[in-house]
Amino acid sequence: MKRLFFSLVIPCHNSADTVGRLLTSIAASKDSPALEVILVDDASRIPLRLQSIEGYKRTAGRQPFPLRILRLEKNVGPAVARNKGVALSRGTFIVFLDGDVELFPDALSNLATIYRDDPDIVAVTGVWVKQQRSKAFFPNFKALRDWSYWIHERDKGGYYYLFSTRIASIKKTVFLRLGGFDESYAAPLVEDIELTYRIARRYAIIFAPNVRVRHEFENFWPIAKKYFLRAYYWTRLYKRRKKFDPVATTITEAITAVSGVAVIGFGLIAIATLPSLPLIIFVRNQAASVWYQLALVNYELFLLSVIGHFVLVRRFIELAYKEKGFVFAVKSFFVGLVLYCFISAGAMWGRLRS
Repeated sequence: MKRLFFSLVIPCHNSADTVGRLLTSIAASKDSPALEVILVDDASRIPLRLQSIEGYKRTAGRQPFPLRILRLEKNVGPAVARNKGVALSRGTFIVFLDGDVELFPDALSNLATIYRDDPDIVAVTGVWVKQQRSKAFFPNFKALRDWSYWIHERDKGGYYYLFSTRIASIKKTVFLRLGGFDESYAAPLVEDIELTYRIARRYAIIFAPNVRVRHEFENFWPIAKKYFLRAYYWTRLYKRRKKFDPVATTITEAITAVSGVAVIGFGLIAIATLPSLPLIIFVRNQAASVWYQLALVNYELFLLSVIGHFVLVRRFIELAYKEKGFVFAVKSFFVGLVLYCFISAGAMWGRLRS
């Protein structure tokens, strides 16, 4: 039997349509090494079968890899699903992919080259590109925001090493030695961050911008909820580690989140006090004078917080303006403020609960 280089482990839950596009992209890979694909059906409402996967018929005739489906009868979450997929794998290296991404044709080839050129490398994380099929604002905002953080705003000498399961790879023996994903995380929240920390204690995780996938993002509310929960659980991880990092959030990102909350808070107070200012100006008593002075201080704090926050996010706003235009950049600034409120609320809740 030909020795397999890669085992692609893909957890799926009610995602037959997107998995079909992913399989098509895997089949279209150029110069990829010997590989297998393991789909772990995490108790989808309709059991995942090859014949039901949209696009499978297009790949079946030219499929250069064995494909297996492991059906789980109970929905246990991606951490457990990935671990069970690895248990069935036969490849030297595991490649984790989310079920809703699509590989670039050279992704697997570039990944294999990294391992072959340096046998000491045991873990690699790829990147998702900024382009979206959707014309809606928020998916494009989210894609551009992520890309800006990982590529555009990145300190070229910095160490960026999130083991992001949209596309990430690790030597199987190392994965097993570390105990795999923490199965106490039932939802796709911080199980990748927690594993990242365990890998990074012993090994370098290589960030590879040429190992690319396309990922179509959701709309506002699902992402906002994930931000809240991710911040909540990461804060609990932070309690053990006591440090910021590029994996989840840098100290600069933490300050940016606080400044975003300040803009929203001072702004709401400014709006609430605005109707009373004319009355305060004409009423000559001490209470009115004190109220007026407090209102002026709030306006000054609001202005300072806006300026400070803009300075912190200016590189992303400049990119948004360059890529999508003025209106998109303005909307991005305000939507970013709201998302920072969700992140800060999740972090505060995590601190209170822990």
